[in-house]
Amino acid sequence: MSLKIDLIKDQLLSDNYFVLRNMTYDLTRDNGEVVRHKREVYDRGNGATVLLYNRDKKTVVLIRQFRVATWVNGNQDGLLIEACAGLLDDDEPEVCVRKEAIEETGFAVSEVRKVFELYMSPGGVTELIHFFIAEYSDDHRASAGGGVEDEEIEVLELPFNQALEMVKRGEIRDGKTVILLQYMLTSGLMA
Repeated sequence: MSLKIDLIKDQLLSDNYFVLRNMTYDLTRDNGEVVRHKREVYDRGNGATVLLYNRDKKTVVLIRQFRVATWVNGNQDGLLIEACAGLLDDDEPEVCVRKEAIEETGFAVSEVRKVFELYMSPGGVTELIHFFIAEYSDDHRASAGGGVEDEEIEVLELPFNQALEMVKRGEIRDGKTVILLQYMLTSGLMA
């Protein structure tokens, strides 16, 4: 399949915290048919996430924090359990996850392994997330974690099997976290 894309309009709607654009474009299909689309596209930059795991203790480190978008969409208290993550800003993905790990969880991990990168909501969000795993030990503890500036983060060290059960019960509903937990389950690293 090959599509020809002709941009008709690219209007900036907001440049407050992230960038929201209103776009109109024509798609020319293989058969020559032209279809006009009008879409809003949200550009929040690219990000990276890391799941910290301890093979010996069979544990993972997750965080719990308030996420306003989940609260708006029915998450009563707005709290979400997730793997630590952040926007790349000007950092390389590996640098970002090391920085986020220490800021959010208090663990200073040096060895991180990229497992894949995914678009999480490609229908309207530009963000590409880089997924990592990193083994941690108690010796990696550098601080209590909890985030920086305006973040209020609770650090959770959980048995791996408990985290999987929390997914089944709907207590962990963050997409990137579920994907990383499933990756760990299928990789055999926590066997």
